[in-house]
Amino acid sequence: MTALPRIVLAALTAALLSLVNPLSAAAAACTPDPATPKRQLRAMWISSVANIDWPSRTGLSVSAQQAEYRAWLDLAVSKRMNAVIVQVRPTADAFWPSPYEPWSQWLTGTQGRDPGYDPLAFMVAEAHARNLEFHAWFNPYRIANHDDPSRLVSTHPARQHPGWRFAYGGKLYYNPGIPEVRAFIEDAIMDAVSRYDVDGVHLDDYFYPYPVSGQNIPDADAYARHGGSFGNVGDWRRDNVNRLVRELDQRIHAAKPHVAFGISPFGIWRNAGTDPLGSRTTGLQSYDAIYADTRTWVKQGWVDYLAPQIYWHIGFSTAAYEVLTAWWSDVARGTGVQLVVGQAAYRAGASGQDAAWQDPAELSDHLLDNRRHPEVVGDVFFSAKDVKADRIGAFTRVVRDHYTRPALVPARGSAAAPAVPSITSATRSGGSVQLAWTGSGTAYAVYRVDGTAGECSFAGATNLIGTTRQKTFTDPAPTASPTYYVTALNRTHQESAPSQGRAPGGGGGGFSVVVDNADAAFTAGSAWGTSTYSGQLHGTDYRFADPVAASDPAWFRAAIPSAGSYRVEVWYPANAGYNSATPYVVTASGGNQTVTVDQRSNGGAWRSIGTFSLNAGTYNVVGVSRWTSTTGYVIADAVRITRV
Repeated sequence: MTALPRIVLAALTAALLSLVNPLSAAAAACTPDPATPKRQLRAMWISSVANIDWPSRTGLSVSAQQAEYRAWLDLAVSKRMNAVIVQVRPTADAFWPSPYEPWSQWLTGTQGRDPGYDPLAFMVAEAHARNLEFHAWFNPYRIANHDDPSRLVSTHPARQHPGWRFAYGGKLYYNPGIPEVRAFIEDAIMDAVSRYDVDGVHLDDYFYPYPVSGQNIPDADAYARHGGSFGNVGDWRRDNVNRLVRELDQRIHAAKPHVAFGISPFGIWRNAGTDPLGSRTTGLQSYDAIYADTRTWVKQGWVDYLAPQIYWHIGFSTAAYEVLTAWWSDVARGTGVQLVVGQAAYRAGASGQDAAWQDPAELSDHLLDNRRHPEVVGDVFFSAKDVKADRIGAFTRVVRDHYTRPALVPARGSAAAPAVPSITSATRSGGSVQLAWTGSGTAYAVYRVDGTAGECSFAGATNLIGTTRQKTFTDPAPTASPTYYVTALNRTHQESAPSQGRAPGGGGGGFSVVVDNADAAFTAGSAWGTSTYSGQLHGTDYRFADPVAASDPAWFRAAIPSAGSYRVEVWYPANAGYNSATPYVVTASGGNQTVTVDQRSNGGAWRSIGTFSLNAGTYNVVGVSRWTSTTGYVIADAVRITRV
């Protein structure tokens, strides 16, 4: 992808905004509160190398690893984040069954040992269940944090191709100057892109190794073979890295145009004292030290976003935060490349750090500085354990000052927005309001407005109460007289116009109640497991059980206000491995009635199983039985009961 199409695309998108997305056009005339922006990438890095974040140590059981990972995602959700960047290739190894590289040692403690499940498939599914974007993070060249090839598993490509590697500074690296190495790294990354539903591909700042005093990178032979057209080794090394970046950009978008490609480089490109195009800084220069020409990547449009690691405090004499945000904003302006700031959460309140980092407001002040630059569309925090530690309350301060409302991920590209969704029910239940709708989006945004919505009601996040990939949502703390609106978002986050508003009890005001498997009104025996595997789930999870020659039903209890006719609808995630004749038992006034449902198809939506005569009272109204002769799990997720 060349620079011209992406820059032209950005300008064309702005010019056609009112035609492509009426909601954004209306928002353009409004002035949202800068403290509650509607769109902002909010992410944290989850690092696996050396078990920094996850897994916390090697050799954990599958269930323990999965529980730890879910806890990290729940932390992100609690901080109103909308993305995670997870390291899946830390040291020329893999967190998925890769045909190119061995299983990572950071999973089991032994490189090449199968952990007993597919971590990448699990991680993506769990992130999407919480409507978090999942960016797969790859370290391109690092082979090992030691320099002994014999410690690598015997099948490791770096042992099979010793000419591909070199040792430097006590570590092993793939040689970026060998074309076969570049192709191999790209193939290893593209295997994950092609096989998994990732939202982004993310490279960190390790390109050529950071300089070690008194050592030279041992690539003279490769330079002699492949660098003949370059006048010096530095230009050749930069070109090697440029080729990797440019080719990955092309291959990722050819395979899956919706996948974002981003890099988090060292925070300084070059200093102004070396290059008039550089920043007013005096620190290490990534252009010269690690041969990363980051400015060119932006100007040429080879990335969708750049997340420079601006890990210095405001006013730092060598490299001030505010100087670098201004410089990077100027570089990104007009290119169509989104600018996200890498934030040093690990410094806040940590012993040994400068006095500025002992101020609980330092991190928050970074985000205040960002507001001066419209090119900055979000932040990524290193790393998850530091977000959790929240030393001196620094991250609590960030959330309080900047993340009081949810935010949508900034839109990428110029795809058309999805069709407008339609709210089908808004039901009060025990102090909450349960919404359901139909639509064709990848995800949905839910807004709550008191009174009548105006053209600016959807411009910022003031009225945004949540996002989800489901077609249901529970507002746990509704206002006295709310009206709800839902918008649909596609895979690159273009947003539809809002639905028609719906107040609780609207559409006739009849009785309707939704009971989810997570509610207290649901009961099931010990044989029923809990899963979040399917993205079609209602709420946060669902229950499953093997079929047996016994009923052992899972029951949905409800308070039926008066005797009469009620429509019963069921919600379940569909899967080819689920049961084709799952028995639903309805406690009708004339006796139990059983309806079988094929749970292999038509999932992720309300499906009517009929209208029944029900008695008044509070009792188990709908059950899911295990007694079926067909194979595959029976699923119990949610039911909706509506007076007709």
